[in-house]
Parts: sequence; C-alpha cells; structure tokens
Amino acid sequence: MRVHELAPAPGSTKRRKRVGRGIGGKGGKTAGRGTKGQYARNTVARGFEGGQMPLKQRVPKLKGFNNPFRVEYYAVNLDSLSQLGLAEVTPEILVARGVAHKGTLVKVLARGEISIPVKVSAHAVSKAAERAIVAAGGSVILIPLPHKVRPPAKGNQFTNR
Repeated sequence: MRVHELAPAPGSTKRRKRVGRGIGGKGGKTAGRGTKGQYARNTVARGFEGGQMPLKQRVPKLKGFNNPFRVEYYAVNLDSLSQLGLAEVTPEILVARGVAHKGTLVKVLARGEISIPVKVSAHAVSKAAERAIVAAGGSVILIPLPHKVRPPAKGNQFTNR
C-alpha cells in the first residue's frame, strides 16, 4: 500500500452542504437561517445568551472556598517537647526556643514519646498527646483562644429582629 492509496472507508465521510448558492433547489435564498432577525444576519457573538448573564460570567473565577472561621494552629509534637527537657512549656517558651512561630496558636500533637513530667500550656492538645503527657506525670492547661479567632456563638443570631 502506498500513501496515495490511503482513503477513508466508503460512505464514512459526507461532503458538507453548500448553502446560499442561488434560489434553485434547497439551501438557496435564506440558506436555512429562516427570515430576518439576529440569527439570520451573522451577528451573534460566541457565548451570547440573549442578554442573560452568560455562563462564562456566572461561573466563579477562582475555585474553592475560604472558611472565615478556620482556626490555624502551629503543630508541636511530643518529641519536640521532650528534646527541650523543660518542666514547664508555654507558647512563649516555644517561640523563644525556636520551636514555634511568634503570633501563632500552638497545638500539641502525639508524634514521638515523652518520658519526663511536663506542665504543658497550649491553645489545643490532641487526645493522644494529652494521654501521653498525663501518663508521664505531667499536666495540660488549655489557653483560651484570642477573641479575633474564636468562632461565633452557636444558634441563630438573628432571633431578636
């Protein structure tokens, strides 16, 4: 077989209908566009929906959702606390030692092990980390969240209107 012998299977392709070639036969005069109006005159922009807000403008530009009540914590693990070797740990001490960043809320997580009794003050503590700290003879104190990151009170806030 040669390149010039290649052809589509018989009947698999149809020639396109050439309209608007005079009034003899089908496809003449208005060429399948009906009579008058916007669609007869070749003036409709792509995506035009008759004055309705087009789909490309109705769909949001950026994906996703930003939760306004999300509270972000800086994770500190038990192995980091045991490396410090201190009897008392607070967020200020963690910032001073370079374990946490300044101005962040601290959450203690349970990766690693702790064997010395430590008094831990943090904004949040996982249940497994709390069990490990208490089992080692330490204690956990939860620091209340600052006002600006506390989520709103539960229930309907518009009941008095």
